[in-house]
Amino acid sequence: MIKLGVNTVLFKKYTFREAAKAIKAAGYDGLEISAIKGMCEHLDLDNWKTQKQEISDVMEEFKLIMLSCEVASLDKDRLMKAFEAAKEIGIPIINIGPGGKAGDEESLKESLDTIAKMSEKAEEFGVALCVKAHVGAAIYNTPTTLKAMDYIKMTAFGIDMDPSHIYRAGELPEEALPQVISRVKHIHIRDCKGRGPGPGEPALQACGRGDINLFGYFKAMVDAGYDGPVCLEIIGPEQDIINASIIAAESYGYMNACLKMLGAR
Repeated sequence: MIKLGVNTVLFKKYTFREAAKAIKAAGYDGLEISAIKGMCEHLDLDNWKTQKQEISDVMEEFKLIMLSCEVASLDKDRLMKAFEAAKEIGIPIINIGPGGKAGDEESLKESLDTIAKMSEKAEEFGVALCVKAHVGAAIYNTPTTLKAMDYIKMTAFGIDMDPSHIYRAGELPEEALPQVISRVKHIHIRDCKGRGPGPGEPALQACGRGDINLFGYFKAMVDAGYDGPVCLEIIGPEQDIINASIIAAESYGYMNACLKMLGAR
């Protein structure tokens, strides 16, 4: 069964426990813990050992599944710390951005080399390293994602397929997903108002409020037999607990209804 979660960056103003409590109340199966330096570090990679027990206790208290962790960065030192923390805490997937510059082949090659090397390291720790196409980065659309899939052969490597970035690249995510699904290990999800460059204010990123055919996207997911995590990732200004909880709960209702209609929950 597809598991639904929320990236704790939506609750960056609050403690990890407060985030987990709200995520559980909204109905989710689990969460993605944010370790994004300078934005939201519910997992502090420089001090994760002191957090390990607290994180475990919170996850047990709210009966949530640890689905993934977003590090975002390609920084090798941070990723090595993330792999170590993931192994000890029980985080199966580390999500990163590709870095680099869109439309620059040299930049793409450099990004792919780095991701390949770090995928080897991830494999040693027994975790998956997933990268997503990102507006403005070296991997930014389906063709560049396919290049990454062809170039990086490690079993620990996977694609994190975020429909909002693909939509802003001028594509239809429901048509793009089947092309990459064979290597998809994680899905970041949010809706998107317009073609960008940004996805719109946080409230408009709630699933069902934007312009993406998310039902079609879920159908493509289910048709392909995907059974990995789907984590809501909302970016932008800090939200108070009420607004953040509304976004989380509204998105859960939309996604859960879609998956129930498709026989996947």
